[in-house]
Amino acid sequence: MSRYRVLLCGVILFTVTAFAIENKSGTVEGTVKKIDAAAKTVVVKTADGAERVFHFADRTAVHSGKAVAKGTKETVGGLEEGTEVVVHFTTKGARDTADEIDHVGKDGLKMTEGTVQTINRRAKTLTVKAADGTEQTFGIADRAARDAGKEIGEGAEKSGKATVYYTEEAGHKVVHFVKKVL
Repeated sequence: MSRYRVLLCGVILFTVTAFAIENKSGTVEGTVKKIDAAAKTVVVKTADGAERVFHFADRTAVHSGKAVAKGTKETVGGLEEGTEVVVHFTTKGARDTADEIDHVGKDGLKMTEGTVQTINRRAKTLTVKAADGTEQTFGIADRAARDAGKEIGEGAEKSGKATVYYTEEAGHKVVHFVKKVL
């Protein structure tokens, strides 16, 4: 019986460890403080003064008001110190890797403000009603489809005031980030 307990404890420990190493994702808003092309990192200073280091890879995409760039060289070239950004990242162990960086400040993504009317993650659409009563429907990028409305809250989309950051791709407005307005 003792062997079975040891085996059971080993299986439980392995399972707990496997879940602890699981990839986690998140979003951070801030200002680029430093870019190190050799180390393939970008340091972002958040509003609360914390500094976060993000690694970037060939798959890291940068969305700005001018163009979409992919890959290490373009990512570094597309960002400068002082740029306001939103970093969509994945954490594996203690390493944060930037999957996507959205330039949201001056000369960054286009934006509109209003009340979120609907978020349809399956159809990847988001509808916003502006203060003047007009409604705009946007497509939602994959990452934004998962994240859109988390701050606004499930079932409360119609009362959620938000700023929507988007690009125009092939004649369509595509949302990359939705920020709740307080």
